[in-house]
Amino acid sequence: MEGILCLYQQPYDPQRPMICFDEKSQQLLKDSRTPTGLGCGQIRRQDYEYKRNGTRNLFMFVEPKAGKRHVLTTQRRTKRDFAHAMRYLVDVLYPHAECIDVVLDNLNTHTYHALVEEFGKPEADRIWQHLAFHYTPPHGSWLNMAEIELSILSRQCLRRRLPDEWTLTLEIIAWETTRNAARAKINWSFTVDDARRVFAPYYPTPLSCCCTSPVIRDNSRSLGPSLACDIDPTYQRRCASFSVLSTTLIRLCCSHTSLSVPA
Repeated sequence: MEGILCLYQQPYDPQRPMICFDEKSQQLLKDSRTPTGLGCGQIRRQDYEYKRNGTRNLFMFVEPKAGKRHVLTTQRRTKRDFAHAMRYLVDVLYPHAECIDVVLDNLNTHTYHALVEEFGKPEADRIWQHLAFHYTPPHGSWLNMAEIELSILSRQCLRRRLPDEWTLTLEIIAWETTRNAARAKINWSFTVDDARRVFAPYYPTPLSCCCTSPVIRDNSRSLGPSLACDIDPTYQRRCASFSVLSTTLIRLCCSHTSLSVPA
């Protein structure tokens, strides 16, 4: 999580753009009866019955720092579709970028092996050398800003009946063109400090200690310059209790297996 938040805080670099990637399924609905048109003092009316025309998958590419986005419509959402979407990102959308940071969900289709299965290893390696994947943690898809853009797309464009793929694509292109012309950006305000405050109970180490060296001396009262701050006394007591408990459990296990443990 902190890796993605740090990535969001980095300054904009056109040679290394940051792309948030996500997908959404859209149902195609056709009116069973022709809606009535607008009239003097009368709103447009449509019948409650409709006909299902299948579904389409929408791949969202959004560059929040530059105010750009692009939607790719496909019939399915498989490894093959993902592989073609990544090649489209590298070769069409950002052909001059040295490397592209891609924030995406940790799905079983979002892997390097999907590229290999579809294009073969040489072509997959060519595409992969321009990509750097940053996966959201489990139950942390809210970190992906592409979900925000998909929500905007649903509210502004998709909240109506779209009968076929052609109409769906045209409406998305019109929405996308308007948003890109306005350079609408996403102002992400949740930082690493906010995460450490909100999710403090779930962190494995105390947040009050910021160690600059991975080596900690045995004498906690004389740590020297290797640490940026003193270790929390509560954390010391917890570590000591855990050490005593671990030693006791090991001795109990060894007593049943006739092993000797040095004092």
